[in-house]
Amino acid sequence: RNKELVSLLTTPPKIQGTMASHIVGYPRMGPKRELKFALESFWDGKSSEEDLRKVAGDLKASIWKQMADAGIKYIPSNTFSWYDHMLDTTALLGAVPPRYGWSGGEIGFDTYFSMARGNASEPAMEMTKWFDTNYHFIVPELGPDMNFTYASHKAVDEYKEAKALGVDTVPVLVGPVTYLLLSKPAKGVDKSFSVLSLLPKVLAVYKEVVSDLKAAGASWIQFDEPALVLDLESNELAAFTSAYSEFASSLDGLNVLVETYFADVPAEAYSTLTSLSGITAFGFDFVRGTKTLDLIKGGFPNGKHLFAGVVDGRNIWANDLSASLNTLKSLEGIVGKDNLVVSSSCSLLHTAVDLVNETKLDNEIKSWLAFAAQKVVEVNALAKALSSQTDEAFFSSNAAALASRKSSPRVTNADVQKSAAALKGSDHRRATNVTARLDAQQKKLNLPILPTTTIGSFPQTVELRRVRREYKANKISEDDYVKAIKEEIRKVVELQEELDIDVLVHGEPERNDMVEYFGEQLSGFAFTVNGWVQSYGSRCVKPPIIYGDVSRPKPMTVFWSSTAQSMTKRPMKGMLTGPVTILNWSFVRNDQPRSETTYQIALAIKDEVEDLEKAGITVIQIDEAALREGLPLRKSEQADYLKWAVHSFRITNVGVQDTTQIHTHMCYSNFNDIIHSIIDMDADVITIENSRSDEKLLSVFREGVKYGAGIGPGVYDIHSPRIPPTDEIAERINKMLAVLEKDILWVNPDCGLKTRKYPEVKPALTNMVDATKLIRKQLSEGK
Repeated sequence: RNKELVSLLTTPPKIQGTMASHIVGYPRMGPKRELKFALESFWDGKSSEEDLRKVAGDLKASIWKQMADAGIKYIPSNTFSWYDHMLDTTALLGAVPPRYGWSGGEIGFDTYFSMARGNASEPAMEMTKWFDTNYHFIVPELGPDMNFTYASHKAVDEYKEAKALGVDTVPVLVGPVTYLLLSKPAKGVDKSFSVLSLLPKVLAVYKEVVSDLKAAGASWIQFDEPALVLDLESNELAAFTSAYSEFASSLDGLNVLVETYFADVPAEAYSTLTSLSGITAFGFDFVRGTKTLDLIKGGFPNGKHLFAGVVDGRNIWANDLSASLNTLKSLEGIVGKDNLVVSSSCSLLHTAVDLVNETKLDNEIKSWLAFAAQKVVEVNALAKALSSQTDEAFFSSNAAALASRKSSPRVTNADVQKSAAALKGSDHRRATNVTARLDAQQKKLNLPILPTTTIGSFPQTVELRRVRREYKANKISEDDYVKAIKEEIRKVVELQEELDIDVLVHGEPERNDMVEYFGEQLSGFAFTVNGWVQSYGSRCVKPPIIYGDVSRPKPMTVFWSSTAQSMTKRPMKGMLTGPVTILNWSFVRNDQPRSETTYQIALAIKDEVEDLEKAGITVIQIDEAALREGLPLRKSEQADYLKWAVHSFRITNVGVQDTTQIHTHMCYSNFNDIIHSIIDMDADVITIENSRSDEKLLSVFREGVKYGAGIGPGVYDIHSPRIPPTDEIAERINKMLAVLEKDILWVNPDCGLKTRKYPEVKPALTNMVDATKLIRKQLSEGK
């Protein structure tokens, strides 16, 4: 029966005409990461630009054809990207920071990828999280002297590309106001500079793009303005009104969709949005925006189209078609049948590509899922049902799959539920304050001032990946696998000792991914073969699927950490991923509150922490890299999230001795607004991304926030191949010492080294240690 369900739910129904259906955007990497491998081959000089463009062209063509064959009416173009859609917009506007030496003309790969990745002489632009997702975008750097010019014709080129294949698409652009609101003042520009003051200049380029698209034959255009779901100031809302008023005459003759997603649109923003000039249609997220329906019931502009995002673009669960159809019928009664379009809640960029490629998922779990390709089918099935062409077999299979998931004994574990429920009676704080704990830890660890460490992972070589792959495929024995991994750990330990790093890591050679590795050893998780999702650039992650209650059957890391500690007299960090990060970097069950799932994971990690301590590991790092990205977009909902997220972290280590040093790590987010919650986590040491974000983190300490625990703001960006010189790192350390006490400061890179190569890592870490020793010497001399 499960096989029948999977077949029905993954096979597109036959299409009779094109229904009022729309997809906001689609994954770019390809069903088997074809673009990732093409990009990395090109960056390594192993293939040509022509080779790269051929791979991209084939991927785009297959996506457009797939949507056309499924019967989607409004098919997006320009949602493909070589690296990031915000960077594409920066290129379109010619907003290249002067340091990259661009002299005008159409922006080519050299300039584009230098902005994304840095080059031999210049660092990359800042990268941060796209709203509350695990996707990262390149932050535009703007100032009053920026000259905007139409410098990338990608949007119109892609529209023409699709048209030549017989597919009329809706070109998608990041809206001008969202683009500016997500930008930052460039280095050297006064921080009080209002990027919104650049709106007239930006609009001048947008008008040229729109003119080109009209000339090419486009009849629709989509502006993504997700900033409208944020808590905006009145002047920011006014910018939308003035922008689209200024835009109106240029948009004449086009159907214009303004798309929002990721949350409810606040009432004031809804009023602003639905009053914009020259707009044909408005798109809303009805999955995460549960209150938007009430706003629309309160009034929707006559004659306008509503693009209703009822199919979840951010998770992998099959849609509840019956419930979605009820929502759509409610909307139909308000806006009229001819004005309602069925859509995805947001771009499908944030979900896996195609369930058809999953050969190892069991049929029961598979029947509960829908990846991007299946969501396209769901959107069209709902549109057909609205047009009285219900595919009864498809709807029946969907209902059976939902019932199967609800009743499956695999989902619920009564003991786990009981243990998690019992947690709510305590705050779970360690008995001793952090200052006393640090004193006890220093007596045991005897570390120098400004101790050096790395974040956890070391480069994952081709050979190492081969060993793991062959072990998983049963091509080598467990003994051979363990021997190979031990040898890799030995190399990493010896390298760190040679570099004179103070607190070591084992390099994580046994781990494929910092979340998947743990999920594979916890109950309640399922795994995909090709369920890849883009994180940034060519970097993809394969989120586990949390389908049931979570527990830890046996120790997960103790063997490898103990093995590594036996190879050195220096402290060896035990490396764990924290409960909130495991949650935020997984596809999470949607049948109970996220907080409940997090508490379950926290209990499993607590067991692991205590087993590591018993095994003699005195420094344990519990990464919460994704703590902030789970923060709700609306301020009114943030306190509740931070309360249970921080509580979950404290649960993991409440039982350890004072002499056991607990580290945590966070990366690529704006932390300043949650610094008090970070302090409330009560970790002994926090290492935190700092260098790529232009050291914004340090500003919070300049403004008087007192931090008494150990802290290691990153001294160099590991997401760029660039090797930072010693004097640059030393300058960064001195900036930190200006706002942080020397006895709490640690020195470390921004993040783990997994994505780098050893010829980059060795000199970078050498320079980091040399810079630290230089500053130690200066401090000892009283300088």
